[in-house]
Amino acid sequence: MQSLELLNEHACFGGVQRYYRHASSTIGLPMRFSVYLPPQATLAPVPAVVFLAGLTCTEETFMIKAGAQRVAAALGLALIAPDTSPRGAGIPGETDSWDLGVGAGFYLDATQAPWSAHYRMESYLMRELLPLVGEHLPIDARRLGIFGHSMGGHGALTLALRHPGAFQSLSAFAPICAPTHCPWGQKAFNAYLGADPAAWSPHDASDLMAQQSVVPYPQGILIDQGLADGFLETQLHPERFEAACAAVSQPLTLRRHAGYDHGYYFISTFMADHLAHHQRTLSDPAPGRR
Repeated sequence: MQSLELLNEHACFGGVQRYYRHASSTIGLPMRFSVYLPPQATLAPVPAVVFLAGLTCTEETFMIKAGAQRVAAALGLALIAPDTSPRGAGIPGETDSWDLGVGAGFYLDATQAPWSAHYRMESYLMRELLPLVGEHLPIDARRLGIFGHSMGGHGALTLALRHPGAFQSLSAFAPICAPTHCPWGQKAFNAYLGADPAAWSPHDASDLMAQQSVVPYPQGILIDQGLADGFLETQLHPERFEAACAAVSQPLTLRRHAGYDHGYYFISTFMADHLAHHQRTLSDPAPGRR
């Protein structure tokens, strides 16, 4: 049984905020993640929502900046935040730019050397981290939601669509909705997946949604997007995901907010809405499978 090293913990709104490290067999390096356990977790396993952070972030960013714990405590939701990439791989160039390499794992499994040896974030999250927290912590692995921001919004949308049944609820803040059509995605995909765009489409949320034969999230997907976001026009393309959802009759609430930018002031403003969105589905003790 794989062990967890508790790095530190803090009492928080009647629950506990914890930071862990473990030796990842999937990544081949130590990995860190954070968990908030609400007070209800002392009585029975609770549903959880996974938050995937954006470029340059760590497992701490969401827990420190998003203002999520107060709401999660009231709703009885655990929060899980992994790191955004492997660290310490020693790959030449992995720290040269902020949008590739360290802090920029894009939540996929790289297929191209030298990245493929350690940059396996999809397998790490789905096959290692989530089973690990379900085994060691009072979390009900049958009731999981996922959301994220920017690169992490891309990760939330794609992992939710690539792994049917793994998550019961889904939302995102300012996600990279069509990475095959934006500079961030093209740079990362070319490095991690190779130069053939055919290998990129399975990691593009808009393409994945357009290919759905059944409605994947009948209870709806929530996306919030700031209209003062400097990355909106060049990098995010929510209109592509909106069109793909409409084509397959996937219910989508895409809220566009004047004056809000790409940062955590925006995220914290609408955090309560997102956690309530997840709680409505995850509060069912036996949620239906898709």
